[in-house]
Amino acid sequence: MNLFAKTIAAAALAGTAAIATPAAAQVSGIATSSPEAVIVRSQARINAYQQIDQQYATQIQQAVTLRQEMATLQQSLDTNNDGQVTQAEAQANAGVVQQLQQKEQQLAQISQPIVLAQTYAIEQLINDYNNVQQQVIQQKGIQLLLTPEAIQWGPDTLNVTNDLVATMNQRMPSVQITPPAGWRPRQESLQTQQTVSQVLLGVAQRQAAAQQQQQQQQTQQPTGR
Repeated sequence: MNLFAKTIAAAALAGTAAIATPAAAQVSGIATSSPEAVIVRSQARINAYQQIDQQYATQIQQAVTLRQEMATLQQSLDTNNDGQVTQAEAQANAGVVQQLQQKEQQLAQISQPIVLAQTYAIEQLINDYNNVQQQVIQQKGIQLLLTPEAIQWGPDTLNVTNDLVATMNQRMPSVQITPPAGWRPRQESLQTQQTVSQVLLGVAQRQAAAQQQQQQQQTQQPTGR
C-alpha cells in the first residue's frame, strides 16, 4: 500500500468532534484516515518540531529574512504590477534575477539541516505507522480503511484519525531529531515532510487571517461614551 500517494484532507487534520455515538455505528467495517493526518497530529512530531525550532532558531530567522528579501525582489520585477513576472520583465532586470538566484541558493543551504532533522523525525513515525494502523484495525474491526477524500459523504464515526493518533502517541511518545552520520532519507519520507510543511503553513495562514479579521472587527466597533 502506498501510504503517501495522497495529500492530507483538511477534515482529517481537524479531527472529529466527540459525539455520543457507540462505536458500533461504524459503517460495515469502513473507516477513513490518512498517514499524513496522523503524523501531523502526533505528539512526537509536535515535540520534535519544537526542539528543531529551538535548535535552529538562528537559521530559521535567517530563512524568514531571506524569504522577505526574495519577495521584495520578486515584486520589483513586476514592473506593470499585474501580479505576474513576464520573461521580458525578467530579462530587463537581469541583476535582480541574479540576486534572486543567489538568495535561493542561500535559502536552500540554510534550510537543509532543518529539513533533514524534520524528515528524520517523520521517518521514524513512518516506520511504525503500519503497526499503529494494524493495531487500530484489529481493535475496531475495520475491514476497509480509506483516505477521507475517497468518501463523498459519511458519518463522523468513519474517521478513526483520533484513534490512530492516540495509538501512535502510546507506541512512540518521542523521536530523535539528530540523524546518524551518513543517514539519507527515503523519498517517501521527504514527500511526507513536504506535505506536513504545507499543512502547517496552511494552518498558520488561516490563523493569521482569523487574527487579522478579529483585529479589524475590534477596531470597527464603536466606542462607548
